[in-house]
Amino acid sequence: MRKLLVLLLFILGVNSVFSQEWQTNFEEAKSQAAKEHKSIVLIFSGSDWCAPCIKLEKQILETEQFKSFANERAVLVRADFPRKKQNQLDENLQNQNKHLAEMYNQQGYFPLVVVMSPEGKVLGQAGYEKTSPEAYVAKLKGFMK
Repeated sequence: MRKLLVLLLFILGVNSVFSQEWQTNFEEAKSQAAKEHKSIVLIFSGSDWCAPCIKLEKQILETEQFKSFANERAVLVRADFPRKKQNQLDENLQNQNKHLAEMYNQQGYFPLVVVMSPEGKVLGQAGYEKTSPEAYVAKLKGFMK
C-alpha cells in the first residue's frame, strides 16, 4: 500500500512539473514574463475549425518536450478564434484577441506562433510544420537568443 501511495504521489508530481499554464490575459503574461525572465510564446489558433492548429496542438504543444521547454523558458498565451457557437469566448476575451491579432497577426495566419520579449517585441514567428517536437522547440529557442 505504501509503495502504491509513493508511486501515485510521484506521478502527480511529474504531471504538475510538466503541466502547462496557458494565459489568456496578455498584460498579465507580460508582467509574469518580466518577473520570471522568460519569453512570451503567443499562439493564434482556431481551435475548432483550423486543421493545422489542431495538428500543432496534438503533435507539438501537448508533448513533454514542448511542456518542458515552456516550463523553463516561456509564458504561454493563447489567442483563440473559435467559430462554433458553443465554443465562443466571452466578449472581453474576443476583443483582446482581436487586438492581439491587429498587433501581431495582421495577415491572419492560423496557426501562428509568435515568440516575443516580455516587453512585446517580436523575436520570431512560426506556423505549423510537420517536424519533430525537438526540432520545433529548437526553432523557438533559436528566436530567444
